[in-house]
Amino acid sequence: MPTALIIGASRGIGHEMVRQYRADGWRVIATARKQQDCDELAHLGAEAHQLDVTQADSIAALAWRLDDEQIDSAWLVAGVYGPTHGSFPTGPEFDTVMHTNVLASMRLIPVVAPLLADTRGKLAVLSSRMGSIGERSGTEGTLYRASKAALNSVLKDASITYGAQGVTCIAFHPGWVQTDMGGGSASLTPEHSVRDLRATLASLDASANGSFLNHDGTPIAW
Repeated sequence: MPTALIIGASRGIGHEMVRQYRADGWRVIATARKQQDCDELAHLGAEAHQLDVTQADSIAALAWRLDDEQIDSAWLVAGVYGPTHGSFPTGPEFDTVMHTNVLASMRLIPVVAPLLADTRGKLAVLSSRMGSIGERSGTEGTLYRASKAALNSVLKDASITYGAQGVTCIAFHPGWVQTDMGGGSASLTPEHSVRDLRATLASLDASANGSFLNHDGTPIAW
C-alpha cells in the first residue's frame, strides 16, 4: 500500500487530498494545527498528527514521529495569503506570511525529503502562479507573491539536494480554487484541482525534478 503525507490538511486542498488518496486505497499521514481537525482527519482514515508549521519544536516533534517512515508522495500544502491591502506590510504581517509560506518549508523539507529517498518518491509544494516572476503582470498581493517566489527558490534548492538522492521535487500552482483563500467565485473546485494535481504528480518521472507546473502539468516560468 503506497503512503502519502499531507502537511496542512485541515481544510481546502489538503483536506481534499486526504479524501481522494484514502478513496484510492492509499495509507495517508496528515497534519493539522488543531486537535479537532486531526480528529476529523482520523475519521477519514488518515493517521493524523498535530503540527503548527510556524513552530520549530512542533516540526521537530513531527520528525520524531515520522522517523523510519517510507513515503511515496508528500505534499506541503499549508500556507496563508496575508494582507489584502496594497500598502507595505507591517512587521507582524510579514513575519506571519514568510514564516508560514517559506520558513516552514525550509524546516520541513529536510525532515520529509529523506523519507522519500528509499521509495524514489515525489515531494510537491503548493506554490502559486502569483509567485512567478517571468509571467508576472499584476502587483496585487505583493507579500504573498514574494513568499511564493521565495518558496519556489527553496523548492529549486531541494531539487538539487534531494534529486541526487532519487527524490523528484516539484512546485505546483493548484489553479484558482474555491477555498477560503480563493473564494467562492474561483474557477476550480477543490475536487477538480486535487484530481489534476494528483494525476500530474503520478505521471512525472525524475526528468521533471525541479519543475514549476500548473495543476494540469503545463510548465510555468519561474
